Amino acid sequence: MLTHLSIKNYALIDDLNVSFTKGFTTITGETGAGKSILLGGLSLVLGKRADLSSLKKKEEKCIIEASFEIARYNLGSFFETHDLDYENQSILRREILPSGKSRAFINDTPVTLDILSGLGERLVDVHSQHQTLRLTENDFQMKVIDALAENAQHLENYSSKLKVHQSILRELNELLDFQTNADKELDYNSFLFKELESAPLQPGIRETLETEYEQLNNVETILEQLSSTYQLLNAEQVGILNSVAQLQQATQKLTGFGKQFEQLNERVQSIAIEIVDIASELEVQQETVEANPMRLEEVNNQLQLLHNLFKKHQVASVEELLIIREDLELKVDASVNIESRIREKQNTVSESEAALNAIAKEIGERRNAIIPKLKSLLQEKLAALGMASATFKIAITPSENFKPNGKDELTFLFSANKGSTYGELKKVASGGELSRIMLTIKSILAEYEHLPTLMFDEIDTGVSGEISNKMGEIMQEMSSNMQVFSITHLPQVASKGVYQFKVFKEEGDASTTTHMKRLSQEERVSELAEMLGGKSLSSSAIAHARELLESNS
Repeated sequence: MLTHLSIKNYALIDDLNVSFTKGFTTITGETGAGKSILLGGLSLVLGKRADLSSLKKKEEKCIIEASFEIARYNLGSFFETHDLDYENQSILRREILPSGKSRAFINDTPVTLDILSGLGERLVDVHSQHQTLRLTENDFQMKVIDALAENAQHLENYSSKLKVHQSILRELNELLDFQTNADKELDYNSFLFKELESAPLQPGIRETLETEYEQLNNVETILEQLSSTYQLLNAEQVGILNSVAQLQQATQKLTGFGKQFEQLNERVQSIAIEIVDIASELEVQQETVEANPMRLEEVNNQLQLLHNLFKKHQVASVEELLIIREDLELKVDASVNIESRIREKQNTVSESEAALNAIAKEIGERRNAIIPKLKSLLQEKLAALGMASATFKIAITPSENFKPNGKDELTFLFSANKGSTYGELKKVASGGELSRIMLTIKSILAEYEHLPTLMFDEIDTGVSGEISNKMGEIMQEMSSNMQVFSITHLPQVASKGVYQFKVFKEEGDASTTTHMKRLSQEERVSELAEMLGGKSLSSSAIAHARELLESNS
């Protein structure tokens, strides 16, 4: 419920502050007084886009604030989703800066215009000429039927499963696309994989092969150096082993002359042991190392294969080739097993489709069941609004395709007069008829849905006094469980309000300013009398105005 509205520096408004209560409130004023400005300001704080032309004083910012009592609206999840502080009394604020930039806030937290608009449409339903045209749209008509059929939970379930179904379909299509491309690439990928699989690929293999190649390729040099080294160690009389033996004997004789000589002897003994071990290893190596042309060729071929693979795949290491091999293995495996995966996904699609069809069928049956009641309510209420011959043809037929709101096609036809041809609302209904139909639908919806604050903007334009009186009664009835506003030129409607506000202009020396005030009982009499008979305020007009107010008190 809208409890307070503050508008500063907007259009013809300098500084406007007004409070509202529950029930039915009417807003009146002369043409051009600024009622549309008031509505425009409210629309801005509800998320409508703005520009610099909105500023009254171009060098100052425009600020619009609206306070709402939202405890009844079940908006906790909205605030949680957008990480906003929830308050039963919440404040929406919009600022338009002289630079042209716009800022939006919910309970002092900065938000995007989309978030502000998302909350705004849950708080106030502004019924203007534009929204009347929505009545002619198939989606809106279906929403009315669903509201009466109490399909909300079913539609939520359907929407959730539809998203899953569409996701599964995308996955199936991706598999089918993959299969088309995979079939073309399977032979090539298989060749590449087998080539890498047959190659000696393991971490460090390149370095191992290069070392082995160097040894095999230089076997004669290695044997020559081994032999020469062995001779240095084992030559008679002058060999290193013979000299070391003599060294051992000399240091052994010194051990009895002091600890330092014992340590020296131990070091010599260690050297002797190491040299003997080296001599043994050299002897083993001489016996082990031999020329192996076949192995040399094999190692050379493996190195050449690695080099070719590096060049082919544009990499520099075996580790990178291993990654490519793993990727190719996955591609080949996916290509080989794609048909079974497609069959599994098709089965999942079929199961999902069956579940969706079951829910869509339930939704359609509930829609069909409520249509007679909707037609009856529409025709009964429209008869009271001077459209006694208005009739509807409403039919639900199954569709082949899944839609956002089910699998139904809606035919919503209207005839205003007996014997007239039925046709779509946008083709056969006049503006006045559309307004009355929309008001009727809103009054019906109010019985089935918890609607937000309703703001009717001159919905009674172009209707007679008696019909406008009935329209006022309908709005008055709706306000028993919700807040309703009506901007009107008709005294019959204005008098129905629990409260009445007047929008008026004042002209100063240099500017014109729009104001809005809540009228007292006597001020309402004068305002209604002026609406009935002009500014002369005749006694009959005043009497009629009092009569209107008293009949609604």
